[in-house]
Amino acid sequence: MKDLRHFINVLEKNGELVRIKKEVDWDIELGAISRRVYDQYGPCLWFENVKDYPGYSVVNGECGTWRRVALAMGLDADTPLREIYKIYEERIQGRVQPNIVDRKDAPCKENVFVGADADIYKLPAPLIHEGDGGRYIATWDIIINKDPEVNWTNWGMYRFMIHNKNFLAGWPQTTSQFAMILNERYVPKGQDMPVAIVIGSHPLDHMVATAPLKPGVNEVEVAGSLRGEPVDLVKCETCDIMVPANAEIVIEGEVPVDAIVPDGPFGEYPGYRSGTMAEGVGFRIKAITHRNNPILSMTALGAPVDDSSIAASLTAAVGMKIGLKRRGIDVTDVYVPPEGVTHLAIVGVKTGGIETTKKVLDFFIARRVMVLKCIVVDKDVDVFDMKQWMHAFATKCHPGRSILVEHFVGKSNALTPCYDADERRILKGAFAAFDATWPLEWPKENIPPRATFEDIYSQETKEKVLAKWHEYGL
Repeated sequence: MKDLRHFINVLEKNGELVRIKKEVDWDIELGAISRRVYDQYGPCLWFENVKDYPGYSVVNGECGTWRRVALAMGLDADTPLREIYKIYEERIQGRVQPNIVDRKDAPCKENVFVGADADIYKLPAPLIHEGDGGRYIATWDIIINKDPEVNWTNWGMYRFMIHNKNFLAGWPQTTSQFAMILNERYVPKGQDMPVAIVIGSHPLDHMVATAPLKPGVNEVEVAGSLRGEPVDLVKCETCDIMVPANAEIVIEGEVPVDAIVPDGPFGEYPGYRSGTMAEGVGFRIKAITHRNNPILSMTALGAPVDDSSIAASLTAAVGMKIGLKRRGIDVTDVYVPPEGVTHLAIVGVKTGGIETTKKVLDFFIARRVMVLKCIVVDKDVDVFDMKQWMHAFATKCHPGRSILVEHFVGKSNALTPCYDADERRILKGAFAAFDATWPLEWPKENIPPRATFEDIYSQETKEKVLAKWHEYGL
């Protein structure tokens, strides 16, 4: 599967896509429809008739359910969640070098507009939510920038809003790798930073752009491993950044280092409007290239579940698991419930106790802190089963001695809804770890068995009951 168009066909064949042929207004209506379908756990939507934009279309929700993620990975749509996690974890360990193609063989070069001809208003950017600061051209995207001093091309996912026909405003968080490269490599030199915005690439490319990979890792190589084939890349028209050749739309430009541009507000991934305008970065458009009849990929971000919360559930959780193991913590699994919008993580460990929970806490607050809370559970608790980890949390976490809280400044998530304006401004926050494991010092006889069929009955009784199960009429 090379591109979004192929994936749309896959979704349609599996009953995961609805084509909307009726004219829909890009101004609020398209966003409102998309948001309501998310709220109803509905299908991916392909808006084929966008008002004012003949020949252009918009797709929303391509990875908004686990079925669609499974299909994007080339798996059966009904693949169990645990198996999706396992296969994703295995694949991202690999690296597949990209394939460089000539511009004549790159579909994203079918239409090329440079300089004054690069007018962003020619693309059907939607005004997604009532109250948004403007039309957001980039939501389900890949934002590409390069570290000029080492061989590192960084992919991330950040929002970008239209300011005028050739200028955008964006909001990569100050703790992001995008911001790190900008502030360490370009700002000291007073040099504007080349950036490419990719819209409508292979769905797994977008998933990888959300992954918390270590600085220096080229996401395109991970995307190739996840896809099972090299990603075709082609050079930009105005800079040396390489972009997916089969993308629907590529916007080339540069971020000026001497400008702060107002961005937002916006209905963001934690499920709330992000507040007032933020101090964002500018993006001066230098070129726009796109396929014939381009498809703009988007996500009407908001309360879970949507593409953002699904993608982060997978990429963040596996990243956490790898990081925790690297620190010597004997982890069984990590689950980030999409409903918790990466503010909550469930961590299973082979050996529990408060000291293990303290080590887990130390991992989460070591760098930028995007998660607020984690629940640590014993190895016999299935982290993917909310019934099990919720029961463990409610019954095994002692309210007086099993909760650890750490406060910090300068590395919190500014989009966290419960932080006040002053906390967001200085990135002040806190992290809470809940130890829902049995204390290590307890004698084995003091630990009560769970009163479930599997745990509290003898093997003899279970075999007897199961052998007669159908005789009971069950």
